[in-house]
Amino acid sequence: MNTTTPNTPTHQVAAHRAHVIADDDEALAAVQRIAPRLARESAERDAQRRLPFAELAALSASGLLGITVPREHGGAQVRTATLVEVFRQLAVADPNIAQIPQSHVVYLEVLRVQGTSAQQELFFTEALAGRRFGNAQSEAHTKHVQDYRTRLTSTSDGGFVLNGVKRYSTGALFAHWIGVLGHDDHNQLQVAYIPADTSGVTIIDDWDGMGQRTTANGTVRLDAVPVPAEYIVPHHLTFTGPQIHRATAQVLHAAIDAGIAAAALGEGVEFVRTRTRSWFEAGVTAGAESAADDPLLIQRAGELAVRLRSAEAVLAADTQHPAISDVVEAVEAAHGLIVASPVYKAAYTGLLKAFLDLLPQYALARKTVLPLVTGGTPAHLLAVDYALRPVLASMGAHVGQGYFLLDQLIGAGPGGDTRLAPEAERPLLSILDAFSESLAFRPVTVTV
Repeated sequence: MNTTTPNTPTHQVAAHRAHVIADDDEALAAVQRIAPRLARESAERDAQRRLPFAELAALSASGLLGITVPREHGGAQVRTATLVEVFRQLAVADPNIAQIPQSHVVYLEVLRVQGTSAQQELFFTEALAGRRFGNAQSEAHTKHVQDYRTRLTSTSDGGFVLNGVKRYSTGALFAHWIGVLGHDDHNQLQVAYIPADTSGVTIIDDWDGMGQRTTANGTVRLDAVPVPAEYIVPHHLTFTGPQIHRATAQVLHAAIDAGIAAAALGEGVEFVRTRTRSWFEAGVTAGAESAADDPLLIQRAGELAVRLRSAEAVLAADTQHPAISDVVEAVEAAHGLIVASPVYKAAYTGLLKAFLDLLPQYALARKTVLPLVTGGTPAHLLAVDYALRPVLASMGAHVGQGYFLLDQLIGAGPGGDTRLAPEAERPLLSILDAFSESLAFRPVTVTV
């Protein structure tokens, strides 16, 4: 195999003896142990494009690359929720290192579904030993993303040869095995699993993306690469019936995205806390040393945190997560609710929408709800009745008289507390009194 890479003079992917993880709990403990190591200098590696050979070796040795191997072959066969959480935590530490083994998991899944017993025994043993699988799948300048021109041609000795050029080959540069998509003599799609050091394989480190710069998603050239018949899996059969092939790939992408979001929010909040000054018109308490007390920044950080928690809970299908279940229980126990939102582009916020989506369909049935909306101009006045009221009513709420409050009538007191202008405070208090009275005289249902 030939390799062209500006960062390493030779392509050396060492084999490692990996720990074999036994179950879901051990997988989660393993990723928590290794994540801090992967996070060290992750930003510097990306900025300087230092390829993470050592970090991937540590990942292999941890056993995390074998957690999807079926139990009958010695693996943990973890639940999807566990696999997703492992990749999310890897992405928090370093999204490059999370992205590189995404294809590894997908091509092991192909073997689980379509591989023969002998193929499964061979390749699952390799995965448990810490060997990494990369991909050579996508091609450039074709009609569409699944128009593969790579050919897998049969030979007189019962074997095959591969010829083609692949782009965006995630993980190939770091792989021991490469899964190559190509069409056979009958134009049927196959996966050829080839050792990365096979004669005729050239891996070119020409990835020049704006993000995830160390994934080395470069080019793989295949020039008369010999492939034994026992290394070929009929991938075309994957799509002849119900399958989770694409869903597996996409849920891992979603996990990586969620991890990136968590890391970005965490680092952004830390930056505000430690390296920024407050804006002089922000109404921050005198003597504050950073912008962390700016009410607008606090609001924005809170909005992003709730959206992130919602995404993480949906990703894990975890409706019992305390961040969700505690709020849902509070809503269920309440006789009345005040639902408030600023107006953005004539509608309530995405944060409120995300929260309402977490509630059961009729979670507000037999509850009195007071809608409050703030906005920059009177043009947003109708948002109370035309945006917020309908969605609350659709959830079964008895929606009382709402109130619209101009942003300019909201200010900060000497101690940083919120103050309303007198012309806004009086009508709002009147509406709140009516809301309280409606709760005091709410009908009681008696079951006999």
